[in-house]
Amino acid sequence: MGQDSTGTTLGADAARFWDELYRDPRPAQTGRANPVLAEIAGGLTPGTALDLGCGAGGDALWLAGRGWRVTAVDISANAVRRLAENAQARGLDAMMSVECVDLAEDFPAGSFDLVSAQYFQTPFALPRARVLRTAAHALRLGGRLVVVDHGSTAPWTWNQDPGIHYPTPDEVSAELTLDPARWRVERADMPRRHATGPGGQTATVVDNVLVIRRTAA
Repeated sequence: MGQDSTGTTLGADAARFWDELYRDPRPAQTGRANPVLAEIAGGLTPGTALDLGCGAGGDALWLAGRGWRVTAVDISANAVRRLAENAQARGLDAMMSVECVDLAEDFPAGSFDLVSAQYFQTPFALPRARVLRTAAHALRLGGRLVVVDHGSTAPWTWNQDPGIHYPTPDEVSAELTLDPARWRVERADMPRRHATGPGGQTATVVDNVLVIRRTAA
């Protein structure tokens, strides 16, 4: 596990940051999915799904409620504990495996019909392209990797750096260096939508959307 110049373990710093963020219940725990994921997955036949950086668990609960068998992982012990509690309370625990995983160091075992990476961004060092490439390799034949990134800064975004660069879907796809004979880009666009933040603020935001389908073994 990586260390900074003071010898502090970077993974421990990341875990503390996200644990603090998910210390209290969050709106996504209602089971509401991110809208782009709901749009895409709503038309798919349920199978096995992997939720990378599941956070409060809205996506995982939504998928499990629609018949998907979900593996949900996050670096925050608070997040995965709350998600497990919510899944049990909703009678969805049989449809869900919840794991505390530092994706910079490890990746869940198994193969999946859907891998979801919703706003899979962090202020800490993360080999994101490697993680997403591993996710693409974990897809079953015909499975989809759905990556939705921030394409703009909302008032409630934790990163308010005015100079931040949001990679486009094409840039993210290029970073993955996947063989086009085995994976096909099904969607790469930057739609706008009206969003409501956790404190009730509203804003027009941009989502950078990339959907990659595995077409060959």
